[in-house]
Amino acid sequence: MAYVETLTAEAAFQRYEDLRERFPVASFPEKSTDCAGLVEIADQVDAFVLDSFGVLNVGDRAIPGARDCIEKLRAMGKQLIVLTNAASYPLSVALDKYHRLGFDFTAEEVVSSRDVAAAHLGALVPTGRWGAVAAADDRFEDLPADVRHWDGDHVDGFLLLSSAEITPGLIERLKAALRDRVTPIAVANPDLVAPRESGLSKEPGYFAHLLADELGVLPTFFGKPFGNAFEEAFLRLGGPRPERIAMVGDTLHTDILGGRSVGAKTVLVRNYGLFAGADVDGYITRSGIVPDFQCGGI
Repeated sequence: MAYVETLTAEAAFQRYEDLRERFPVASFPEKSTDCAGLVEIADQVDAFVLDSFGVLNVGDRAIPGARDCIEKLRAMGKQLIVLTNAASYPLSVALDKYHRLGFDFTAEEVVSSRDVAAAHLGALVPTGRWGAVAAADDRFEDLPADVRHWDGDHVDGFLLLSSAEITPGLIERLKAALRDRVTPIAVANPDLVAPRESGLSKEPGYFAHLLADELGVLPTFFGKPFGNAFEEAFLRLGGPRPERIAMVGDTLHTDILGGRSVGAKTVLVRNYGLFAGADVDGYITRSGIVPDFQCGGI
């Protein structure tokens, strides 16, 4: 996959701040508590909801210590859910990737924004065709709708799954199509950026907000920080009260803001994702988004 361009952590942070009015609201603790990792705070919660990129892996590489941490949490009897905004491949492919990286997650333990979006497509477009902005090799048999790669033809809704093939020309064609006919836009990955070996790639959420800014049509977002993703994750967990669940992630505006907005505790991982090598405390102060805990890695 070749992404058009990357952003710096500062540019990504500022863009998230510019968009705050479109995100959920939440309350935060006065300050964070540092911890060595999740095992250290495991007695305070019954379940961990884990972001993927920047927490478990960076690109196709498992983060050092992550597999060992998962094994220890399982031995302690903690429930685990992976809640990922990665939407460019179905659950079976995601599971294969986690297993290849050495994680033993089951299908019931993985909630993707792709699946959350899939459950709502019929409400947005009851009948008709969806045009997908997706990776070139993405297939759509797992989606309960008529979804095809968008090639500029007439569609009844747009589904943004991946930014891997987005170019300036494609964005201009999307704008023209939306000006010609107001069409629902479903965004199955609300992230503005994602950490990769080459930097922070611009993700579907970044381009969806550009369309909203210019055309005045707000897309429907599925995934963190929005409540629809957490509803599904909490449903999978079954019993724990929100305050006995910890959302673990690498971003303030998706993982931490989203987790706090639904009443969960939050853990910010500093060293491998959006804020790797950055002034994390400065970003926390500027945004007012304060995680309950901070750790270098899980």
